[in-house]
Amino acid sequence: MAAEPVWTDIDWTALTAAALAAAEHAYAPYSGYAVGCAALVDDGRVITGCNVENASYGVTLCAECAMIGQLHLGGGGRLVAFACVGNGQPITPCGRCRQLLAEAAAPGMHLQTPAGIRTIDELLPERFGPSELPAATP
Repeated sequence: MAAEPVWTDIDWTALTAAALAAAEHAYAPYSGYAVGCAALVDDGRVITGCNVENASYGVTLCAECAMIGQLHLGGGGRLVAFACVGNGQPITPCGRCRQLLAEAAAPGMHLQTPAGIRTIDELLPERFGPSELPAATP
């Protein structure tokens, strides 16, 4: 079994470049705030997403939502590392997106933030997750 990567093993430059490339596809006619994100999956894939705004602001999709869709469309897996940019600068995911990322995270997932590399546990301590839900019955 391979050892878990540590944040210093991650090619943050490449991950940020993938997020920047994703942001070029953002649909942000209302805010003008193009967001792109990229994540390294535990199988070595890099997945991306961009924000998609809507005139009904409440149905706007964050870049992280699009990326999590790509994760599942590509066969699933767990996120090892994550980078996000807004208008070309590193940004930290909002609370809603932190919850999305946490549910898809590998243990110890690292995120690049304007304040440096952080773990998902640092950004969303004591989070709600699948273990708090009752077991499904057939």
